[in-house]
Amino acid sequence: MKTLSGLNEYGALKVVAVRPPEHAYVSDEKVADEWERLRFYSAPKLGPAIDEHKMFTDKLRASGAEVIMLGGDDALTLDSIYARDALLVSPKGLILCHMGRKGRRGEPAVNASAFEAAGYPVLGTIEAPGTIEGGDIIWLDDHALAVGEGPRTNAEGIKQLQDLLGPDVEVHTVPLPPPSHPEDVFHLMSMISPLDRDLALIYRPLMPDSFVNWLEARGIGFVEVPEEEFIPMGCNVLALGPRNILMLDRLPETKARLEAAGCEVDTYTGDEISRKGEGGPTCLTRPLVRGT
Repeated sequence: MKTLSGLNEYGALKVVAVRPPEHAYVSDEKVADEWERLRFYSAPKLGPAIDEHKMFTDKLRASGAEVIMLGGDDALTLDSIYARDALLVSPKGLILCHMGRKGRRGEPAVNASAFEAAGYPVLGTIEAPGTIEGGDIIWLDDHALAVGEGPRTNAEGIKQLQDLLGPDVEVHTVPLPPPSHPEDVFHLMSMISPLDRDLALIYRPLMPDSFVNWLEARGIGFVEVPEEEFIPMGCNVLALGPRNILMLDRLPETKARLEAAGCEVDTYTGDEISRKGEGGPTCLTRPLVRGT
């Protein structure tokens, strides 16, 4: 069995999984059938999406990461391009989510089957009535994680997660604000992205004081996303390594603030794979192995 290691969000990315548009969007007919129901801003265009995703994964590989390409299945929707959400990583193996969005509940088993075939162990499953999604989970290190409690992750799901992880892992619960529509997504990673062991990008107006205090007690400082770049997903950035950042293009002030904090920043075009479905680079990726 392969080992899941580097349980953090900033270490050098070693192994990461993605699902390309060919296996998530599939066809123009599938896009037309699903995009409004799934509350995409508009219908993604399959051809340009494939081009965007290839350039995105090329950047992952250029950073030194092995990229696992997830396949398709009839149980998947357009949302399955956001590979982070269906599974969690833990020291003892992968955890299958019971997803808050009902239409995505076939996705964890499909992804887990691919990872098991690649040699990665499965620890367990979150069961109903618990719900949990990967975008609500942030590992700080092997012994501490934050989990957002909100529309996609509930208290029962968090309890089951703590039971699976055991007493050696501190689980800090972060209350999340309700979205404007019950089917809209607002994950913990909508308002925070770790950049390094001691630095995180945050949208301060939505961060509970208890969470800020918990992070500061661990020696973590902050770069703040400006108001005008929060809705366009300025807070959703992917660390390819410590202070080595990949983010959406056309977010100039956030990029400037990251660079002022000593980050090396690269950008990608995500009009079809990110903006229309409101899923940034962390959403598009399921990191499996990072450096410590």
